[in-house]
Amino acid sequence: MSLVYFDNAATSYPKPPSVMRAVGEAVRGEYGNPGRGGHRATLAAAERVYKCRAAVAEMFGCSCPENVIFTYNDTYALNLAIKGTARRGGRYLISSIEHNSVLRPVVGLSEHGYSYGIYRASDDAGNLSAELSRLLSPGGDTVVACHSSNICGITQPLGAVGGICKARGACLIVDAAQSAGHVPIDMERDRIDILCSSGHKGLYGIGCGFMIVSPELPPERISPLIEGGSGVASADPHMPSSLPERLEAGTLSLPAIASLEAGIRFIREVGMEQIEEHVVGLGTRVRDMLLSLPGVRVYMPEKACGVVLFNVVGRASEEVAAELDSRGICVRAGLHCSPLAHRTVGTPEGGAVRASFGIYNTAEQTEQFYRAMKEITAEER
Repeated sequence: MSLVYFDNAATSYPKPPSVMRAVGEAVRGEYGNPGRGGHRATLAAAERVYKCRAAVAEMFGCSCPENVIFTYNDTYALNLAIKGTARRGGRYLISSIEHNSVLRPVVGLSEHGYSYGIYRASDDAGNLSAELSRLLSPGGDTVVACHSSNICGITQPLGAVGGICKARGACLIVDAAQSAGHVPIDMERDRIDILCSSGHKGLYGIGCGFMIVSPELPPERISPLIEGGSGVASADPHMPSSLPERLEAGTLSLPAIASLEAGIRFIREVGMEQIEEHVVGLGTRVRDMLLSLPGVRVYMPEKACGVVLFNVVGRASEEVAAELDSRGICVRAGLHCSPLAHRTVGTPEGGAVRASFGIYNTAEQTEQFYRAMKEITAEER
């Protein structure tokens, strides 16, 4: 039985061959601890790290590669952005499609003297601008905006969000975990203060995440979450004031960073527009297949994208996912760590089934999925 992997919103699979080669080269080649010492292996590692910083900065419209901060994952990056910029008495405004990697840190801060509100996410720039204008206080607020939902087709217009934030003196933090790699983002154009993302989803790396700090945001405005060795100013008991060292404590994962740089090269070779067209095409195809089946509910079917969320009436989402798994098809059921988003689209308490697509998925695989769903829905009749 051939594996059909429709869980790319969790992590992309398989990885491009060029990415796997980059991992092997990083391990087999001159592999030192980047930024720790001046011998040739250390310098070679540091060169690989800088090459990736430059690639990330270029992809997302940041003029300073040094402002790219590598983290364990997107969750760490978002915690660093949210908690690192927190100022006593501050207020957060988050969207209604945020992941728990945003909701939980903000709720945690609300128990220690901060406050937060939730605005309704929209892909309509006019509606979103009106909503934010109504809710934002003049100066001092922090807006955290998920660019694209991990369960539905809502992609917020970052230019509209950034414009309102700048007009009101608010700091804008963007979570690009689900859009990075197939939806263009330009930090300068969109007026983003901090951009966070994973490197293992639409960027095709094997791990790690990153945070990009706008050159307009002073480094001292962000407090480190973790402190320790940085490779510079070792006699100083405090973390350095300059980026990236201020926010990168300890040894970086060179294989993961090398894989991210290779993933970005892969995207450039294939073309971001072509990748988006492919995954949206597969999502549209699967959506239409599901809509043709009796007893299947598709959530927000009007918003075609590379993610399809659905339920079989009368069946728990976990049961349907297990049935698909027994037929060699990998999907994910439940709340997808995004209870806010599920509340927004109106799924039941147990969530729903998510199928999400990547560059290596095919039309033939969607046919296999359709045959499996026909069998599953036939069992209900």
